Amino acid sequence: MDPAGAPWRYPHTRYDYEGGAVMQVAAVRQQSQQPWSDGMVGGTAVTGGGVLKRSLGELERWQQRRQVAVQQALYLRSVRQRTDVLRPMDIGAVVDGAASPAYGISGLSSGFGGISPQPSSTLSSRTVMPAIQQQAPLQPRQCQMVPRVPAVRPATESELILLQELEKRLLGDDDETDAAGSVCGSVITSSDWGDTIQGLNSTAASSPSLPLQSVVNTALLSRSPTNSSSSTASSSASSSPPFSVASSRLILSDAAAAIADGNHTTASSHLSALKLAANPCGDAEHRLVAMMVAALSSRVGPRASGSSQHLADLWSGEHRARFQLLQDISPCFGLALHGANLAILDAVTGHRAIHLIDFDVSGAQHVALIQALANRGVPSTSLKVTVVADPTSPFTPSMMQALAATSERLKKLARQAGINYQFRAVRCRAPEIEASKLGCEPGEALVVNLAFTLSRVPDESVSPTNPRDELLRRVRALGPLVVTLVEQELNTNTAPLAARFSDACAHYGAVLDSLDATHGRDSAERARAEAALANKVTNAVGQEGPERMERCEVFGKWRARFGMAGFRPVAIGDDVAGGVRARLGPAMLRFDVKLDCGRLGVGWMGRVVTVVSAWR
Repeated sequence: MDPAGAPWRYPHTRYDYEGGAVMQVAAVRQQSQQPWSDGMVGGTAVTGGGVLKRSLGELERWQQRRQVAVQQALYLRSVRQRTDVLRPMDIGAVVDGAASPAYGISGLSSGFGGISPQPSSTLSSRTVMPAIQQQAPLQPRQCQMVPRVPAVRPATESELILLQELEKRLLGDDDETDAAGSVCGSVITSSDWGDTIQGLNSTAASSPSLPLQSVVNTALLSRSPTNSSSSTASSSASSSPPFSVASSRLILSDAAAAIADGNHTTASSHLSALKLAANPCGDAEHRLVAMMVAALSSRVGPRASGSSQHLADLWSGEHRARFQLLQDISPCFGLALHGANLAILDAVTGHRAIHLIDFDVSGAQHVALIQALANRGVPSTSLKVTVVADPTSPFTPSMMQALAATSERLKKLARQAGINYQFRAVRCRAPEIEASKLGCEPGEALVVNLAFTLSRVPDESVSPTNPRDELLRRVRALGPLVVTLVEQELNTNTAPLAARFSDACAHYGAVLDSLDATHGRDSAERARAEAALANKVTNAVGQEGPERMERCEVFGKWRARFGMAGFRPVAIGDDVAGGVRARLGPAMLRFDVKLDCGRLGVGWMGRVVTVVSAWR
């Protein structure tokens, strides 16, 4: 069969298409010089034998097209055919150390000690000759059957983020590269990434239908360095956190959700990856990630010994001292305590004998209250402080141990300020609280202070006796002029784990961010205060049941509890809010002090951290 577009057939010379014989160009030219016959059709002569004759230009153009086609056929035959080019890459193969040769990756170990190159295709050493001298016979190309990939579920956003970060490490250039090189000239030496890959491997094993093949295909082949500037970009990327703020929060939320669903394998893989960004000495976001990773890890690791040690730290005197320090250096906590003092001063206006019942003693708050009473200028002012210590509370031993030194310091300050001062501690449980046992006397202005203590008292979700509401009913029976409540504005009590984690992440993230504005990252005081925050986070997020002692509630829930106990709210006025704002000064504009429905909220950049309210 003649090839398509053959211009003519010479009647006396055989044209060997398959052997590639050379045509007699001279004969063609001689024939083309003969005069056209009368049977011209469209510029082509018709000979007596019915053979069409074309011009020399058409013949040369046809020969050029023929030569290009032959050369293309030779190139196709010289390239080694890649029969597995469409084979999808399995993430399990990547993490186990074997990858499809179609992607040019081989020798990929679980520790990522190095990556050696694998050429995808190689041109043959044969020299391609001109078509008129050498012509290979055309052979049909065989079609490679592509196996059908089973339908799988889409990858989650956190899995995409993990693989994209893996891609950055795989495709990033380093200044010091193996002599053998790698797919893109990078060498992975981080053991943390080995942990991440092992986590991904375990995740893939637990979910066989996970469609990570297509994800890895896109991730590993979507980007590659194109010039020498990629080395500089890689160097700067290595000094930056491997995850952005948004991706870190997303992976943290996915880990919390996995723990809530009982999928500890997936949670462990997420937490292993987040350890790369968990820098307790970095900025506020890094420190938050470190806290949250530690809190969630306490739920997926060995819990028996870890839980007991955590509770021992939470009840210790060191934790109490750290939290007292946090109240001193954090405006979100210190301003709330100042607001409670101003509400107490409003309630005892004109009274000389004042009796303050407290359930824990904040040294900074009591010092400020003594100074404020002295500044009133009311002669013969007396202040009696009674501390109620519940013998069944695990926090009581550390509090009683610290009260001796605290009381001596307060007595000394009161004498210097000209205030008659008394201090004593009474051990009694909530049902035993009564006026005679607390030493209440007629004519005293009785006030009760509940600052960061009521949230540690168990409620109905922990104990059927509901000590929290019982304490409020007993306090109401004392008939105080005012009861001040200071608590953090978050729900770590009855909310499920995922919601509790999300609220704690936003809340403590704001606290850490606010500390950036007041203290340097290398501050020793800040490190101790943040250790107290870390203990609170670990307990609120990492513990369940009676072991979860940090059970904060939002203001709406506190309002319902006080209402059921028989209290009515006392609106905090503008003068109190103005006094709190005055302590901020113009240098702390990002702190918020807002009045809302009679309660005072102190926060950071729109996020309310602590709430002060007054009741009667």
